[in-house]
Amino acid sequence: MLKTFPGTTVEVSKLEKGSSRQLFDGIFATGGITLSQVCIITGLEPYLIQNWVKRKFVTSPQKRVYSREQLARIIIINMLREALKIEDICLLIGIIGGDPNDRSDNLIFDDELYHNYVDMIAENNLNLDDSASVAAVVDKAAEAIEERISGTRKKLSRIFQVMLYAHAASRLRDSAEDILSSLK
Repeated sequence: MLKTFPGTTVEVSKLEKGSSRQLFDGIFATGGITLSQVCIITGLEPYLIQNWVKRKFVTSPQKRVYSREQLARIIIINMLREALKIEDICLLIGIIGGDPNDRSDNLIFDDELYHNYVDMIAENNLNLDDSASVAAVVDKAAEAIEERISGTRKKLSRIFQVMLYAHAASRLRDSAEDILSSLK
């Protein structure tokens, strides 16, 4: 069972569909958030987030304030880096969003991507050891998304698969580390 929302330090007792949307609604109830708040939410050091902005993985904050989209992008990168190389994450982000300053070429907006990902993890029938189960869950999620660009749903199905398998890999690594710790 998850102890925190994926990619964050925010504790969760039970992950349910829509819970990440509620989390974001609460975080952004008064508008944007500062770098220090992003760091608290993600557990990342400020220099790392600033480096991602400098390298254009994340758009620059406006007046030192981060938006829902920017937080979602940071969380996505953070959770994927537990299992994927940064070059692969950049490739995936490029496929999802192309130019970070141009939303018109996005297959899906980052906050939608994150919420759909969390909702898939919350699926009771998701068995990450069964590729047919994973395919059914990602296809269902992709079908529910508005196709802004031709071929979006097919690409999103594959992107969701990458994200779910990366999630499974990081959970397996955590289990191995827990077992190793118990041997000490």
